[in-house]
Amino acid sequence: MALPRVPMTQYLLDKGYLKDEQLKEAQQVQQQTKNPDIGKVLVTLGMVGEREVIEAQAQEAGYPFVDLDRVQLESSAINVVPDRIAKQHNVIPVRKEGTTIWLAMSNPNNLDALDAVRFASGCMVKPAIAVPGAIDDAIKKYYGGGNGSSEAAPAEGGAAAAPTQQSAAASRGAFNALVAQAQVNRDADSAKMPDAVSEDDAAELAEQAPIIKLANAVIQQAILDRASDIHVEPQSRAVRVRYRIDGVLAEAMTVPKNLQAPLISRLKIMSEMNIAERRVPQDGRIEVRHQGKEFDLRVSSIPTPFGEKIVMRILDKGNAMIGLTKLGFSAYNQAAIEELISQPNGMFLCTGPTGSGKTTTQYSVLHMLNSVERNIITVEDPVEYQLNGISQVQVNKKAGLTFGTALRAFLRQDPDIIMVGEMRDLETAEIAIEASLTGHLVLSTLHTNDAPSATLRMIDMGVEPYLISATVIGILAQRLGRRIDQEHKEPYEVKAIELRRFGFGVTDPDEAVTLYRGVPHEDNRMTGFKGRSGLHELMVMNAEIAELVVRRAPLNDIKSAAKANGMKELREDGLEKVLAGVTTPDEVMRVVFTAGF
Repeated sequence: MALPRVPMTQYLLDKGYLKDEQLKEAQQVQQQTKNPDIGKVLVTLGMVGEREVIEAQAQEAGYPFVDLDRVQLESSAINVVPDRIAKQHNVIPVRKEGTTIWLAMSNPNNLDALDAVRFASGCMVKPAIAVPGAIDDAIKKYYGGGNGSSEAAPAEGGAAAAPTQQSAAASRGAFNALVAQAQVNRDADSAKMPDAVSEDDAAELAEQAPIIKLANAVIQQAILDRASDIHVEPQSRAVRVRYRIDGVLAEAMTVPKNLQAPLISRLKIMSEMNIAERRVPQDGRIEVRHQGKEFDLRVSSIPTPFGEKIVMRILDKGNAMIGLTKLGFSAYNQAAIEELISQPNGMFLCTGPTGSGKTTTQYSVLHMLNSVERNIITVEDPVEYQLNGISQVQVNKKAGLTFGTALRAFLRQDPDIIMVGEMRDLETAEIAIEASLTGHLVLSTLHTNDAPSATLRMIDMGVEPYLISATVIGILAQRLGRRIDQEHKEPYEVKAIELRRFGFGVTDPDEAVTLYRGVPHEDNRMTGFKGRSGLHELMVMNAEIAELVVRRAPLNDIKSAAKANGMKELREDGLEKVLAGVTTPDEVMRVVFTAGF
């Protein structure tokens, strides 16, 4: 993808690195010395640093710039490029995306280096520009001082520093040092502890300092990378660690196979699981404080042929207070939702697949409604965020506390607003409907693909259609799509006809439409995306839709009536965000479209 090009000196001026009078002085010196490189003149005069000049030169040449002192290199990229090639050509792999590697180099036109990396890794190579000295330092940090191995070297002095809020978790280099040091300690005791680690040995190893540091680094690095989930996946010869960042899984690192048992055991100890039980799934929880913020990790383990797989969902407690205004609603949907939740009774449903942000939306609604005058009670499985001023109940099936029993008790607690974490069965649905009929506002979630389908899903559960029409006031379907990095994006043009699938009205097939796409940058991990935004479909119940539900009308009839009442489909809301430069057509296709559209 061609990046927008700006002359080097203009870029330095625009960024505030250089002043007009300094540039004029440097140009005079350039004329006197007949130096063809104004960049070297600026550096020699001390007006700007080498880093700023190389950043500007990269912009002028149309390549992304990578600040290797700030960016976190991925071990998945380091591991597929041998150290001899990196040292020979003075290049360093930054990030691996599928079968593509981003390569930091001082000269992006060095075809020998590009071909060597492409041949050795079997990947496509995209060049980025970095400061030569920083490349040297990165090679020493990630590949070591010339031992001929592509594995990360241990920290200098043999002992890895403990991960802190800013140190070991702050860079891949520190993480790689921890892996290497843990490997050294593990190999030192190989006579006593072979690859087939016993339960006692694994438990003993899990309490040793290098493994503790390694487990902490895996978690802290994920938080720094803004990951929502951590996947620790045993493979036949190694342990793959992946992070889900902005809804997409990316390989973060690879851990040696003989560290698998102690690492898994350490994570299970932290989440208070039974480390001796490896045959059945388990659930646990870890509380983490990082850089002044509190995080909850919901941990799940399942047995696989190569060992237990661990998945940790990261919940930032501060996200519960994000507010409706920051969830990406259109002005129409925002106003309609605020009107719906201001009603004294009725049922407001959020629908969508797992991970689509339903719970965040419901918590944001609760945060808006929370006041001294209202008694708000929730029943959840589990309680994901704790909200001050709200009574939250967690399902405990072993003790007989289910959604149904909790809801029955709620009706004797004089509530104004009730939130049901998920409407899973007929019993829960019937009691929630009873609550809404007796003067309560009920919030809940369902798993359906779109808003109109929620009515049919409730009918399938056994709810009478007339009860649905009498209680449901609105249904919100949503997805989460990656946002274009607003600090690093560029415009491009497409033919209007290419947007027809999103509902774009085409009058002239040759009409050009200006869209935006992200520019790969270290700030967005070379993806062009940063953060996520919601795509929404809001169906407000009216008399016509209620009548169709009672008559068990086909889904298409309900959908047509909802659109006539102002509902915009998910793809149409996605189109608005594409035209506004919030996301891309491909991203809307990825999260919204299914067969049959």
